[in-house]
Amino acid sequence: MNLLNPFAGFLVGLLVGFTGVGGGALMTPLLILLFGVAPQTAIGTDLLFASITKGAGGWVHGAAGTIDWLVLRRLASGSLPAAGLTLLLIRHSHLDQSMHTLILQALGATLALCSLAMLFKSRLHQLGQRLRTVAPARFKGAQPMLTVAAGALLGFLVTFTSVGAGALGAVMLAFLYPYRLTPVKIVGTDIAHAIPLTLVAGLGHLTLGNVDFALLNSLLLGSLPGVIAGALLSNRIADRYMRNALAVILLAVGGRLLVAG
Repeated sequence: MNLLNPFAGFLVGLLVGFTGVGGGALMTPLLILLFGVAPQTAIGTDLLFASITKGAGGWVHGAAGTIDWLVLRRLASGSLPAAGLTLLLIRHSHLDQSMHTLILQALGATLALCSLAMLFKSRLHQLGQRLRTVAPARFKGAQPMLTVAAGALLGFLVTFTSVGAGALGAVMLAFLYPYRLTPVKIVGTDIAHAIPLTLVAGLGHLTLGNVDFALLNSLLLGSLPGVIAGALLSNRIADRYMRNALAVILLAVGGRLLVAG
């Protein structure tokens, strides 16, 4: 076994449990750029990897009471149907060189979007607070549909690129629920929502033959202890500096993939 695989799994798992970010955003580019895995195989394998890894983190957050189940249901009502429709789109597309290029470009663009969202998360949170304070009735009235729409966008992006469930999801929740959700509840709810989304998307990719089980097993060997350790640390350590550093890394990797595409 290549020991780099479980080590990479541990680092990504640690970030997922700690910040809710870093699953597809780091693992998929890692598999493509450093391990030389085909993009569609990297995405399919990473989605199943994420569903299992985040399942462990979600269990810890659930036991700690840091999941908002109402918000999760709203997100899932948009994300799961969108994931199913995206899988149908992929199934009826031709996996030629143009699709290969499109996947790399979509992945790079999504990583760049995740990076910017993370860098401006505090400002978007403050904007959400102002809107919630100035027009509370209108803002609360729009929350359900906006959350479903946010879930639908996540469903498409995650199924097509395996990226966005953590980084974009957390920023969307910070904006949409500026007072309802504490930082640790944002992480917990975001991770819990990613479990069914990545599972549905991953199983869909499995039917398309886009999963490498040998690679998946070696990644999981390191990720499960990593995500549990990260989830336990999420209540104890401020993650602002780690998020900023991660945002810069994602922006650089996104640019690299856009060039590669």
